[in-house]
Amino acid sequence: MKLKQLLLGFLLVTAFVSKAQDSSKRILFTINETPYYTDEFKRVYNKNIDLVKDESQKDLNKYLDLYVGYKLKINKAYELGLQNNPKYINELNSYRTQLAKNYLTDVKVTNELVQEAYDRSLKEINASHILFLVDENASPVDTLKAYNKAIAVRKKAAAGEDFGTLAMQNSEDPSAKENKGELGYFSVFRMVYPFESGAYKTAVGQVSNPVRSRFGYHLIKVNAVRDNRGEVAVSHIMLTKSEDLDLNAKNKLRIQELYQKLNQGEKFEEVAKQFSDDKSSAPNGGRIAPFSSGQLSSDEFENVAFGLTKEQPLSKPFETNFGFHIVRLNEKIPVKSFEEMQEDLQSKIGRDERSRLIENSVTERLRKKYKITTDKKVYAAIEKSFTDDFYKGMWKSEEIKTPFNENLLTVNTTKSSGRDFLNYIQNNQRVALDVKPLSKMVSVLYEQFTDAELNKYYNSNLENEFPEFANVMSEYRDGLLLFDLMEKEIWEKSKTDTVGLQSFYDKNKQNYQWKKRYDILVVSSTKKEFIKKAEKLLKKGKSAAEIKQTLNSGTDLEVIEKEGIFEEGSTLLPQNVGDKKGLTSITKEGAYYYVSRIKNVLPAAQKTFEECEGKVVNDYQQYLEEHWVSDLKKEFNIKVNQPIFEEVKAEIKS
Repeated sequence: MKLKQLLLGFLLVTAFVSKAQDSSKRILFTINETPYYTDEFKRVYNKNIDLVKDESQKDLNKYLDLYVGYKLKINKAYELGLQNNPKYINELNSYRTQLAKNYLTDVKVTNELVQEAYDRSLKEINASHILFLVDENASPVDTLKAYNKAIAVRKKAAAGEDFGTLAMQNSEDPSAKENKGELGYFSVFRMVYPFESGAYKTAVGQVSNPVRSRFGYHLIKVNAVRDNRGEVAVSHIMLTKSEDLDLNAKNKLRIQELYQKLNQGEKFEEVAKQFSDDKSSAPNGGRIAPFSSGQLSSDEFENVAFGLTKEQPLSKPFETNFGFHIVRLNEKIPVKSFEEMQEDLQSKIGRDERSRLIENSVTERLRKKYKITTDKKVYAAIEKSFTDDFYKGMWKSEEIKTPFNENLLTVNTTKSSGRDFLNYIQNNQRVALDVKPLSKMVSVLYEQFTDAELNKYYNSNLENEFPEFANVMSEYRDGLLLFDLMEKEIWEKSKTDTVGLQSFYDKNKQNYQWKKRYDILVVSSTKKEFIKKAEKLLKKGKSAAEIKQTLNSGTDLEVIEKEGIFEEGSTLLPQNVGDKKGLTSITKEGAYYYVSRIKNVLPAAQKTFEECEGKVVNDYQQYLEEHWVSDLKKEFNIKVNQPIFEEVKAEIKS
């Protein structure tokens, strides 16, 4: 896929296509009577000229030739029917979906949410909460009941009763019985958005008014606020806890022994690999991914990790619910700047509950932009067709026998039938299972259906709404089509045409030559004493494996070897390599010492086809493409309006 994206990028730079045309357009050329206009050519040239590195392509005559060649290829692709390939259609639709996201959002609201998220990310909040469960689609009666319960408990907290005790007595969060509602420290995106907002808007020591989330009502008490500690990267050694008390006692003693080994100078990575029970990190020397406050399941571990410093990077052994640990600091990563975090914040907002604010803003704008009409008679008939059986969750639209093929909703000129609405209800009925009575359920779903149809209409008309969107889609459409054409006509042929490849190689052998080559063993080291030892071993005829085994017997990698046949001029060869077989002298280049054993010197020679097949295939592809364009010029009828082209050249130069 990366290759396709790279090639598409190149094709689009050299041939940007657009359907946007101004009123002064003139026909520049035709291909089989299909006209191509001056305005498009001028815009393409001016848009891409600064990106073209080949000076010859800036020449307008040569650029026109390239442009005509590009249009010929697109014509050929359509003639072959490549635009009907399901894979092509799916990839084009996928690209449009991604591109459309930029137009299906409210930039102002998005920017405000990004800034809010960044500002909140600078602080960490320690809070406790009490939850009063109520479904987000609950009836007004049930909603009010939960709200009143929250208000009553808040009054008790305001009167001085202990919040933790109130949480144990009243919270419908099961964990409150054990943790008294305490949530520890958290920052942005750790909690659902309404809860997060309630916490950040409540002063330290205060209890919030009831905050509604999709879970119910929350009372939030903010215990403390601190600056965000950023992230910390550590390595750790862990011995697990279990129900076996004897094993726990042994591990508690063992962790102290490992701590002593580390203080005696043993490498942390080696101890972690050998002894740590954390199988995911032990192979990497105990290294774990950077984390921030609230990201792990252990406050004790986090606090120890963040408490380490450059001066004291190694923790003493400590215990958590998971086991016995030793932690070593690798790096502390401060909070990133707004510019560094902006893209990541936008991505998180797109996946977060706050994205609804953006969607709602767009939908509200569309409701003002487009004309929306509802056939009240059809709507009333649909509403009467429902019974309480709907709430069983097994309702199917086909059970309503009335066709309802009449138009129900119109967005501008696009119409949706009553049956379309019923099918929508079937696909989304779970959303409204708790909405009662039936009339309200239908109303809620119809509002959602209207919003969905509004956004669908807007999405389908982006090409008409935004010329730049139409331009980008057009360029990608033809670029993708051209890629498929090139793959079919050039790239695959160059790989499978064995006779043509061999013939091309035979005619161009002079382009495929070996320089002088050395069959050589090169040993390098940053330490002169070890390169001298390597020299002695080479004199004794020792192999690369034997040299490494002898000199790298300790914990450090003292020497590295390179063995093989290398061409003259290769950066892998030391500078003192000559044509004489045998041992070279020791030489130093940069920080490394080198000594080599030259086994053989191979003279310059012709490369066999097998030795240069990849290069031959690439060259053959280029050859085929050049001749293919010439053939296309013969296949299609091309007429260039030369007087108009002269006018265009004068206009561009001016």
